[in-house]
Amino acid sequence: MDPTPGATDERGFTEDLLADDPMTQFAAWMADVVAAALPEPTAMVLATVSAAGRPRARTVLLKSHDPAGFVFYTNRTSRKGTDLAEVPRASLLFPWHPIQRQVIVEGTVSALSTAESEPYFRSRPHGSQVGAWASRQSTVIRSRAELDDRYDELARKWPEGTDVPMPDFWGGYRVIPEVIEFWQGRVNRLHDRLRYRRDGGGWVVERLAP
Repeated sequence: MDPTPGATDERGFTEDLLADDPMTQFAAWMADVVAAALPEPTAMVLATVSAAGRPRARTVLLKSHDPAGFVFYTNRTSRKGTDLAEVPRASLLFPWHPIQRQVIVEGTVSALSTAESEPYFRSRPHGSQVGAWASRQSTVIRSRAELDDRYDELARKWPEGTDVPMPDFWGGYRVIPEVIEFWQGRVNRLHDRLRYRRDGGGWVVERLAP
């Protein structure tokens, strides 16, 4: 992409500006995105591949990040869930176009336990908890009415104010990074690309040609 006028940082993004650890660097950039009031700052493109080698991508929301990795939640019987069961690897892309930044992550994926997933499920709005039961994500349905009727049935079973159990087919995943690239837009398409690559117990930083 070409930077929009005034959107690039003419100082560029150089190695001396990097944190020692990529997750610290990510946290700093995420703070910049939040401060810039971008819509859906935690939206990320999640790319997976099936055992048959079919690549698939979709947008999901990052729910937490820490030194261990990046966490999101979904229906485990969805296409992404089945892909990750077959090939537990993924790539994430954070497309922060208005401030001319991107972060690209590659790594392995591990499923969170029920105990790890339940606190986030409990924090969701009641309607979203019911919705997790109503939608068998990625399956073919006859009509919108079928989905709405299923939701209404479950909303009567678990009215507002009652506890909705977490479905056994729903939970979290953690992407454990092996590679994290930080991309900063520059003029003439000569963008800055700095990549952390895991090397033993530490990280190696490499500059990539744009």
